[in-house]
Amino acid sequence: MCYYNGSRVSRAEYIRLMGIEKELRNLRLNRPAQNGFDYRDWPIIKPLAGGKDFEIKEVHWEYIPSFIHDEHELKEARKMYTWLNAKSENLFVNDKGRPSMFREGALHGRCLFLSSGFYEWRHVPKIGKKGQLLKATEKIPYYITTKRNDEYFFMAGISRVWENVSRGQSADTAAIVTTKANEMMEVIHNAKKRMPTILPESLAIEWLQGNISQRQIEGLGSYQFPVEQMEAWPVSKEFLKLDEPEKEFDYPELPAATW
Repeated sequence: MCYYNGSRVSRAEYIRLMGIEKELRNLRLNRPAQNGFDYRDWPIIKPLAGGKDFEIKEVHWEYIPSFIHDEHELKEARKMYTWLNAKSENLFVNDKGRPSMFREGALHGRCLFLSSGFYEWRHVPKIGKKGQLLKATEKIPYYITTKRNDEYFFMAGISRVWENVSRGQSADTAAIVTTKANEMMEVIHNAKKRMPTILPESLAIEWLQGNISQRQIEGLGSYQFPVEQMEAWPVSKEFLKLDEPEKEFDYPELPAATW
């Protein structure tokens, strides 16, 4: 799942989408590695005027459902659940065939997460003293990005306004939509075989439109970005502590990854 994201929109002065430019004034977009489990804000694009315009704002990265009534319930729920991501297959119906908690966001809160690259772990079998492959694995982090000249790309997201009943306050909350892994991500994220739903600009614009059907939403949410337009490399296990977390790191005994 996509729990570690990066944004290096440091040189761009505007975000461009739909032929419209939005100035990046007062937005903290230079955050090369952020741990989703820190539960901090993340920059997203939200549609305006039914998808004919958009705004960029920082919202709480965690889709908090309506049955969570205050921060105390939320803290307890986090011990068992995480709502940083939403599976595209479960946007409308959950695994038990019941209406999904993400339905509201999928219908009325579609948004885009800005990203320059994200991080996932490849599970590699450890080598025994006699050179044999062991059942135990070592987790090697990878940085994954797109082969674009732009500083950013778009991930499908869903959002909703959460009401903290105890405090009488509300806040925008959001989750990244994920889909089945493409050929590259099957090799890298080989434990879960998932990836964020990365949308090219034409589909990103469609995702924000207010009049699309449930079938269209499900189709866009499950889109797999072409593997030939992506690239990835291993990074340090301490990447969250580094000034350049996306810098390639050499693991001498790491088997080559091919896709």
